Amino acid sequence: MEVKIGVQNLPREIAIEVEGSATDITEQLNSALASGGLLHLTDTRGRAVIVPAAAIGYLEIGPEETRKVGFGSL
Repeated sequence: MEVKIGVQNLPREIAIEVEGSATDITEQLNSALASGGLLHLTDTRGRAVIVPAAAIGYLEIGPEETRKVGFGSL
């Protein structure tokens, strides 16, 4: 699923593809905000994205979709 992180004082958002559910990501965000620590996410390619919780302006979680493969009519 796609996650977009809006960081305060930055004109662009951070967009990454992550494994897991929206509930898991929301729990990670809540934990980071409660502790005043870091939000640590790993994308599908294994790259780590670490953002200070205090700098997060918003977090947009895309819908959970399965990728369609093949040819067919829509």
